[in-house]
This record gives sequence, structure tokens and C-alpha cells, in this order.
Amino acid sequence: MLPKKRLRQGVEQFRRQFGDQPTKALGSVLPTTELQRLVVEEVGTFRERIYPPLTTLGLFIGQALSQDGACQDAVSRRLSERTARGETACSLNSGPYCKARKRLPLELIRRLALKVGETLEQDSPRDWKWRGRSIKLMDGTTISMPDTTSNQSVYPQSGVQQAGLGFPLAMLVAVISLSTGAVLAWALGPCRGKHTGEQALFRQLMPRLDFGDIILADRYHCNYFTAALLMAQGVDLVTRQHQRRITDFRRGRRLGRRDHLVDWIRPQRPAWMDAETYAAMPERLLMRETDIGGRVLVTTLNDAKSVSAKDIDALYGRRWQVEVDLRSIKAEMGMDILRTQSAPMVDKEIAVYLLAYNLVCALMVRAAAGVGVAPRSLSFKGTVQLYLAFVQQLRFAIGASVRIMTAHLLGGIGSLRLPVRPGRVEPHAIRRRPKNHQLLTVPRPVARDNIRQSREKMA
Repeated sequence: MLPKKRLRQGVEQFRRQFGDQPTKALGSVLPTTELQRLVVEEVGTFRERIYPPLTTLGLFIGQALSQDGACQDAVSRRLSERTARGETACSLNSGPYCKARKRLPLELIRRLALKVGETLEQDSPRDWKWRGRSIKLMDGTTISMPDTTSNQSVYPQSGVQQAGLGFPLAMLVAVISLSTGAVLAWALGPCRGKHTGEQALFRQLMPRLDFGDIILADRYHCNYFTAALLMAQGVDLVTRQHQRRITDFRRGRRLGRRDHLVDWIRPQRPAWMDAETYAAMPERLLMRETDIGGRVLVTTLNDAKSVSAKDIDALYGRRWQVEVDLRSIKAEMGMDILRTQSAPMVDKEIAVYLLAYNLVCALMVRAAAGVGVAPRSLSFKGTVQLYLAFVQQLRFAIGASVRIMTAHLLGGIGSLRLPVRPGRVEPHAIRRRPKNHQLLTVPRPVARDNIRQSREKMA
């Protein structure tokens, strides 16, 4: 293992990368001692290398935040860092860096990401929450990756696509804080096969929810067993009515106009649930159904005196924020299409993207607290752009310049206010269509051979 002094230097360098002075934007969620402990626990012993663990992780995070995202860009940055410090120049060969990424433990990255998210949520002030309660958003999305044998073996392509014509797909389900925007938990799995899908992955995340939480979910999760499992943990659910469920407001206990309490009867045991768990389920659930403007919402917030139908409607109206968050991670950070060639690296790359996202949220939270606004009022894309403009100079700044630059960084982030657009509605449609290229009907190598044969015949 490296000497403690060398490990501490690596930790401080890693923290400075995220504007950690003087406001401790990162240090507040990842103290030096905590970061050192996680490295020791997950990495164990390691030799002094050109790419030690934290240096490699910092470069990996830089890939997730950069527009290029190439390993060669990370190696170039490492060369510039070493020469700027007067250290021996390293090779521009990306091979050693790629091997260093493979050595990084997935659990280290996962624990760091979760630690940042949990700390941000725990430290968020009461006025960022809903009546003092934590609101957590849940949604699922798919992620594409290179078509390799390793990726296909774990994350097979869609069943409607022929071999060699599709791409491996992974399903990601995430729980995100409404207060801070940080990812609090996630689960990853294939898009098809037994015990897969959004609901199955969400059940893996339920133990990470806290008593008193409120979950906002889409209509896909409007079912008896999701509600029962959450209620058993002391977690409330607000969701939209599933299109297959019919509500008759003439039944049940009337709370107001098109607002009532109704019993949900326990359905038959699903295939994924064992008999013991099913027997422990209540035979009935008391659920609240309310219709606001033609949209039926279903919730376990049954006290109409403290929570009105308009309150429920306004609360559920915040659920769209999770779609914006996932769009920020996929489209603005580039996680929509991964680069890694093997399934173990796919899991690791996704974890790095989520860690990088949470670290950006940490900057936004610190900046928001400094100007007295909520983090949700600041621009994520603008924060990333400003951070990338400052990061190289922050790495090598010394003395008072560090404090001045960091103050300007956080002050700039605090000024990146999003416009207020009440009642905004957008159609789920696109105006600019993709280019009209033909779709491959045979694997690409076969298509290439067909083109060559056609040209030879014409010659």
C-alpha cells in the first residue's frame, strides 16, 4: 500500500478537482478521512503507478463530463498534469490507463456515488422538502452500448431484432431526490428475461427508502403489490392511475368531488413472489383516488384534511423532474450510448456517470445555499459547462487564487437561474427528423461483402 502521505495527497488532489476550496463543496459530502477509508477498504494494496486509483477515477469522471469522452483525452490530461508538476512524462499510449480503469473496484465507485447522494439529502434544509418530508422520484430508462459478445451475453438486444442488427440494451432504474437532484439509489439489469423490467428493479431499491419518504412514480407502478410493499416500510406513494384500472367514484368513501377512498383487494400471487411473502400481504389496501382535470391520481396519502386533492395534484406535477434529471445524465453527459466493450465495464461506466452527476449536484447544492435558492432553480448544463471551464486552472492554482477562483465558480453557478415557465406543456413529438438512411437488414460485415461483390460485377 502507498504511504499515508501519498494517499492523502491523492485524496486532496481528487477533491481539488471539484472546486473544494474554500467552501468545501466536495469535502462536505466526502471528507478526507472517509475517502481514504473507502479507498483502503475497496482497493486494498496497490503499487505506486502512473495511474493510481483516485487519479484513474478522477480521469474517468472527467471522461463522463467531457464532450469527447475518449480514453486518449484522459491520457493527454494525465500527461499535462505530470509535466506541470515537474514529474516524469508518461506515455500517450492509452493501454495502461484502460487497464487501470479495469482495476478500479465497482463497489468503490458505487459507494462513493451513494455517499454523495445520501449526504446531500440528509443535509438539505427543511424548506427544500415537502412539509418536512423527503420526496423521492423514481423512473426507469434504457441505455445502449457497443455490440460485443460480452455485452450481448449480459444485456441482450431487443427480441424483435435479428442478431448483428441490434445493440445490447440495459435497463436502469433510479431513485432521485426532488430536493437536490442527486441519485440516491439505482439498479441495473437486462431489458428482457426472467425477473427483469422496471418493477423488478425497483423492488431491489425499496430497502434503501426511509420511513416517511414519499415516492412519485409513473402509472406503470400503480399496482397493489408496489403500494403494499411501500406501505409496509412506512413509505407513501403518489402515482397516476394505470390505464387498465377503472375508477368508479360512486363507490367507496367520498372525500370530495371525484375524490374518494376505496379498498383494493389483494390479487393472485404473482410468479416473482414466494408464498410466505404473499401470505403476509394484507387482504385489502385503503387507497385514495382523485380526479383533477381529467387525470386520476392514486396515493396512500389518505388524510384529506391535511392533504387536499389540489395538494396531491401539485405534488405529482413535480414528477416530471426525474425525466429532466435522466435526460441530463443521458443526453447532456452522454450516458445514452456507452463506449465500453465488456459487461463488467458497462456497470462501472454507468456508476462513474452517476458519481460524476452527483458531484455536479454537490456543486449546485453548495452554490444554491450560498445565494439562498433551491438547487432545482439552477441550470445543470450551465453548471457542467462552467465547471469544465474552471477545472484545469483549479488543479494547479495555489494560495489565494484557489479561493478566488472557487468563489467565482460557485458564484457563477448560483447565477445560472432557470426561467420560470408556469403551466408549460410540450408535445411528445419531434420536428427535426433523422436522416433518411436505409436500415441494415443483414449484419454489417455481410453488407460490406455485398457492396464489394456488387462493385466487382460492375467493374
